[in-house]
Amino acid sequence: MSVKRVARVGGLGTIAVLAALSMLVGCGSGEDGGEGADSAPRPSGTTSVLPPKATPLAVELPPLHAGFDYQIGGAYPPPSGVRIVSRDRSESPAPGLYNICYVNAFQVQPGEEKQWPADLLLRDAQGEPVVDGDWDEVLLDIRTPAKRKRIAARVDQWIDGCADKGFDAVEPDNYDSYTRSQNLLTADDATAFITLLSAHAHSRHLAIAQKNTVELAGLRARTGLDFAVAEECGEYDECGAYAKAFDDRVVVIEYTDSGLRKARSGFGDRLSIVRRDVMVSTPGDEDYVRKTR
Repeated sequence: MSVKRVARVGGLGTIAVLAALSMLVGCGSGEDGGEGADSAPRPSGTTSVLPPKATPLAVELPPLHAGFDYQIGGAYPPPSGVRIVSRDRSESPAPGLYNICYVNAFQVQPGEEKQWPADLLLRDAQGEPVVDGDWDEVLLDIRTPAKRKRIAARVDQWIDGCADKGFDAVEPDNYDSYTRSQNLLTADDATAFITLLSAHAHSRHLAIAQKNTVELAGLRARTGLDFAVAEECGEYDECGAYAKAFDDRVVVIEYTDSGLRKARSGFGDRLSIVRRDVMVSTPGDEDYVRKTR
């Protein structure tokens, strides 16, 4: 899938919180080292503990338990009652709402492989690109500090575009790509890379979401992530883990009626929940589905 974003809005989120920017210790200090030495990430800044000399930057978090619509497949006028909307970075924000900018940060959009340096595409032992078969997307090679830094420089440009359009937050997709990497990538690689993106998002006064990847939700302090965008947490009984890690600051997308029922039965009075069709289509398409109950 893909991403974009809109003019900054105020007043609909909760009170401004402080997001600290550390000097990117972790994936940071080794980022300009050689391709060889990869090290486990050390803690970066968080929204609750300010490291010495860190400059606090105000970011606005999404409102709690608010109407939500997931529009990454194409923008359209938000339905009545919606206060949070997520759109692809190629779109513009919805006026007057809390806008999340979707960015495909860990994988390559289909057909865009040649836009990336060949050495930044993850390859198997035979030199073939490693592909996410569900979406036909080549994974990016985030195994070393130097490569993470180069990839982040490109993704940061997209984050800048989101900020310039006025989005309130960014949603970097495919944090869990390491689970589809044929064991070539690790969770440490993923957390080191997302920490780079978090720092840059905060420098542009954008909140940043953890997209899925429930097994890493407990590392929120290390990675600097502010809230969660969770697909099918009702279907897979994961909403509670996200709610605990992010203090109920969670927007949920379910793709089945059963998933919607489960999410609502356990967390309908706490989280922002919507049911969409799996292709996240637009009104008028025969596959379009949007439900909140």
